[in-house]
Amino acid sequence: MKWCFVASLLTVLTSSQGILTTLSQTNGKYKYDYATIPFLAEVFKLMVSGVFLWRERKKSPPPKMTTDWRTVRLFPIPSVIYLIHNNVQFSTLMYVDTSTYQIMGNLKIVTTGILFRLFLKKKLSNLKWMAIVLLAVGTTTSQVKGCGEASCDSLFSAPIQGYMLGILSACLSALAGVYTEFLMKKNNDSLYWQNIQLYTFGSIFNMARLVMDDFRGGFEKGPWWQRLFNGYSITTWLVVLNLGSTGLLVSWLMKYADNIIKVYSTSMAMLLTMVLSVFLFSFKPTLQLFLGIIICIMSLHMYFAPPNMLVDMPSTIKSDPESLVNVPVDPKTDS
Repeated sequence: MKWCFVASLLTVLTSSQGILTTLSQTNGKYKYDYATIPFLAEVFKLMVSGVFLWRERKKSPPPKMTTDWRTVRLFPIPSVIYLIHNNVQFSTLMYVDTSTYQIMGNLKIVTTGILFRLFLKKKLSNLKWMAIVLLAVGTTTSQVKGCGEASCDSLFSAPIQGYMLGILSACLSALAGVYTEFLMKKNNDSLYWQNIQLYTFGSIFNMARLVMDDFRGGFEKGPWWQRLFNGYSITTWLVVLNLGSTGLLVSWLMKYADNIIKVYSTSMAMLLTMVLSVFLFSFKPTLQLFLGIIICIMSLHMYFAPPNMLVDMPSTIKSDPESLVNVPVDPKTDS
């Protein structure tokens, strides 16, 4: 089960993403332009995919590569969705605090399942739907703070615009993932060729963001290419490599597994990050964290375990041929 190894690796890399990002700060601030991280990660993914495609094309038979514009034009759409999502995310944080946004973000677990069913026509059993809902409950439980804290009140005190934008953000995040899976499985093209198309447009959109930031700032710090590596350290480069490697693993899962496995990987990564933060950043574990971990493990087992491990199935009794008794039937007897 190759996908199991890839999903586990994705969990580890995703959990270390936040830790590396925190370690890349100096006195709680970024010395580098954080907008350059996604751009360099896209370029890294593009280069790696290019190398693997080059190696793949040297084999016989060569990989399938669809170059028809009607297919290629579909690949900018995930980047457009993510661009809209980032703007909605920023707008949401104007109405709600960070903890409330994180809790509402767990809605994408359920919305992914719904879109997975609607767009990809993948039917999920009732047990799997229960497992997905449990996962959302578990991750939310781990993030809820104690009711004695002031932040607990803020969860239900945000204006209605904040909740609507939070729901829209969760839907956009799920839509981007499900649509990407649709693209990856649309045909039998080489994974690396599909990656090149995705990451080419991803690089263009991220570069456009850097240009827009320059115009907003009036080029006060100079053009983006002159300060691209300013303030970078070894830890910053590890953040870039981590983000790029995570994206490559996600594309593999989209091609050969599905979105639900990716959702489980990222959700488990969030819990792993919280556990590691206890040892690295003196984060105080809470009862909610332990309850959330237990619920998520139950959800994981419920989704991936065979049904006969979850429900007592009636045993099939096989008849012994020797124990059968032949009963003679009189043809003259009326039925």
